[in-house]
Amino acid sequence: MTDGTPSGADRVRADAAARGLEVEVIERPAARSLQEAAALLGIEPGDIVKSLVVKRSDDTYVFALVPGGRKISWPKLRALLGVNKLQLPDASLALAATGYERGTITPLGSTTAWPVVVDEAVVGRRVSMGAGEHGRSLFVDADALIAAFDATVADISEPE
Repeated sequence: MTDGTPSGADRVRADAAARGLEVEVIERPAARSLQEAAALLGIEPGDIVKSLVVKRSDDTYVFALVPGGRKISWPKLRALLGVNKLQLPDASLALAATGYERGTITPLGSTTAWPVVVDEAVVGRRVSMGAGEHGRSLFVDADALIAAFDATVADISEPE
């Protein structure tokens, strides 16, 4: 950006470096589907992790990281967090909560360090996820990411 504000990918890289986490940020063309995105990246759909920012009723948030081909299981996530209401916020609230637009959200470089919950299916994989700006993805070792955020690992998803 020309105003001196770091780009989303720059925020991602800086946060990863501060955490001692190795990430690879790449440019990529837009994809119309999960399968197309996976093919473009040369990986399986399940290796693409969606970073979903979830709003609690007290206006705090949590990042839920779910592999491609799966979606949040709301009953499982509510039980894990001990709450009876969760929702996906609208795009403006997600941007305000993270500093990232939908489709680019990642816990790395988020303007607020919300807790991170990772679906157990992600463990042990090298995954791709949003890199803070459109047209970029990052690759990271999921186990290193989990350790860097002291993330909670649990079964929070179900097939799409």
